[in-house]
Amino acid sequence: MYAFNYHRPATARQAAGLLSKKEDAKLLAGGHTLLPTMKQRLASPAHLVDLAGCADLKGITRKGRTIVIGAMTTHAEVAASAEVREAIPGLAWLASHIGDPHVRHRGTIGGSVANNDPAADYPAACLALGATIVTNTRKIEADAFFTGLYETALEEGEIITRIVFPLASRAAYAKFRNPASRYALVGVFVAKRGPEVRVAVTGAGEGGVFRWAEGEAALRNRFAPKSLDGLKASADGINSDMHADAEYRAHLIGVMAKEAVARATGK
Repeated sequence: MYAFNYHRPATARQAAGLLSKKEDAKLLAGGHTLLPTMKQRLASPAHLVDLAGCADLKGITRKGRTIVIGAMTTHAEVAASAEVREAIPGLAWLASHIGDPHVRHRGTIGGSVANNDPAADYPAACLALGATIVTNTRKIEADAFFTGLYETALEEGEIITRIVFPLASRAAYAKFRNPASRYALVGVFVAKRGPEVRVAVTGAGEGGVFRWAEGEAALRNRFAPKSLDGLKASADGINSDMHADAEYRAHLIGVMAKEAVARATGK
């Protein structure tokens, strides 16, 4: 490692103030991406602003027809939350299958969403459920938030404070995991709210998380696993690497979508 200044604010407002005053400052949430890149000298911020002490960024509440999750809430807390399990069980299941226990007890939902790793799980949930990402300055709809690999609509000095998930009548997640990292080679989150059906795919797209329009159209007619029979995602724009080529990932999109719908409907 190398010398840097460490800051531990007590509120999101204090954190934002530090970001605005300190040149070359980076936010630290769970640290699963930033700290390894610092160790490899791929990043060398002069200041680290640790959000772990910001109590106003933690917690889970149900407000009307939504679940509101603070940005510094850990994966383990989301997975164990009675409110999430009751309102959006598919989201609790997703959180319970992120990484291993060490990752789940340290990693945070806000850090995952802000980092927008192309194989992360939460971006698919945000996109499928039509979540709203709330920052210290504004509200951003999920459809406009994720803009590319490791890229989001966040501006310099902007901090995610909470994520608002609308409740869905049916929702579930399924993923084909890398056996070592547990990252999604392909993960699919499906959600139905009234007549609207959304299918979000992570781990597969060259540009990161995306919605599968053909799957959504098929499921709007009938939200059932059989509606996806014979439907195959295009390999165009699908990632190919040492773990799986584009054709295989395209095949997995259909398989995981069908599994997610089966889980959502109990069939």
